[in-house]
Amino acid sequence: QVQLVESGGGLVQPGGSLRLSCAASGSIFSIGTMAWYRQAPGKERELVAGITSGGHTNYADSVKGRFTISRDNAKNTVYLQMNSLKPEDTAVYYCNADLLLRDWRRSDYWGQGTQVTVSS
Repeated sequence: QVQLVESGGGLVQPGGSLRLSCAASGSIFSIGTMAWYRQAPGKERELVAGITSGGHTNYADSVKGRFTISRDNAKNTVYLQMNSLKPEDTAVYYCNADLLLRDWRRSDYWGQGTQVTVSS
């Protein structure tokens, strides 16, 4: 069974920092692009940041200069370092990964989501 398990969310004051982690496990042959999305109440899910297997990154304009995405291929894990957090960053954050499984099936997988709340 393939899983993406996120951790690291929580409550933080404006200007603070959080680090999210997402670990993929199961019968995985390889992992392509990994990404973080977020969904705030009443809004559509949006891409926050993505990173290819080769380490190329892209970011939403709203988080450039504040968030950093990285990955550890040996651990099948992607991270999102979030600095200078703002109340508008409040959302449920979801991990996404393009997985090639050992039975040669390829599909997008999603984590269960982790809540990030930025409030004083």
